[in-house]
Amino acid sequence: MTSPIEQTLILVKPDGVKRRLIGEIISRIEAKGYHLVAVKMIEPELSLLQAHYREHEGKPFYQPLLDFMQSGPIVAMIAEGERVIEGFRSIAGATDPTVAAPGSIRGDLARDQGTKVVQNLVHGSDSVESAKREIGIFFPELKK
Repeated sequence: MTSPIEQTLILVKPDGVKRRLIGEIISRIEAKGYHLVAVKMIEPELSLLQAHYREHEGKPFYQPLLDFMQSGPIVAMIAEGERVIEGFRSIAGATDPTVAAPGSIRGDLARDQGTKVVQNLVHGSDSVESAKREIGIFFPELKK
């Protein structure tokens, strides 16, 4: 029995771009067997980030998160495959890089930087609904 093909949004955050880990991260995604159907590097506008992180508005880390995500370019990607949302979140590792499992992107490549928000290299959608919403925010040109 096969699972339905899903799409997910993956972001390489400013810390990953600054550390030149884009290729390493893409290699891990492709090595897992997922296909990249869209990739672009952008300097995110504040309005785009506000739309993306709207569920965190009012939380203490909201403004530091926006500031961090605007601190440099990011790479936005759409990956596709069976159970890609769950699969990418697994290879990304736990949000806290200190406890992320070895072998995961965060476990191998990220560490606590002592900053106001966790700088953990990547973002991946957490559900089919979130993926659709997030892809629409970062890739409006692909809306059907």
